Amino acid sequence: MFEILTTLGRTLGFSFAAGINLYATVAILGIAKRYGWVALPDQFAVFDNDLVIGVAIVLYIIEFVADKIPWVDSMWDAVHTFIRIPAGAALAAAVFGWDHTQVALIAALAGGTLAATAHSAKASTRAMVNTSPEPLSNLALSLAGDAMVPGLLWLSWEHPVAFFVALAIGLVLMAVVIVLMARFVRALWQRGFKKGPPRVA
Repeated sequence: MFEILTTLGRTLGFSFAAGINLYATVAILGIAKRYGWVALPDQFAVFDNDLVIGVAIVLYIIEFVADKIPWVDSMWDAVHTFIRIPAGAALAAAVFGWDHTQVALIAALAGGTLAATAHSAKASTRAMVNTSPEPLSNLALSLAGDAMVPGLLWLSWEHPVAFFVALAIGLVLMAVVIVLMARFVRALWQRGFKKGPPRVA
């Protein structure tokens, strides 16, 4: 039972973290595999590669900077909608390996869903905060996201049961954020619609 929880914890943890910051997740997995910080499946040997680790670190640095600039972060998130979600699905499937096709497919669906949820909540929150004129809340949220990825990965490695509890709480909070963002966007849309097109003098 514990082995199943550990495998599921890693599967969901990798995908969830990828939805927040894919490049940090890949870099950490590669470094952890390289130095044996945690016993990762053989399928993750691909991450233990100088090129993969190097590219992930470079892209993480670029994302670290872009994520601190209001509206640039939202554009970055928009582009990465098409990157983080498939990557989250692939990471989940890789835990089981494609030799177990049915299980890997189910894992990919779950991982993609979790990555999509994490990504949507992050992008929605940052877009909402970008409407505020002060920059500190944006910076604080970005730094919190940076710290969250290694924390999530460590928790899923070492304490899978605690990770499931944290994941359940996180999913509820993210669902609330997504709903609030949807209402916020709808309110903006209705306000703009009521004003109508600008008048021509």
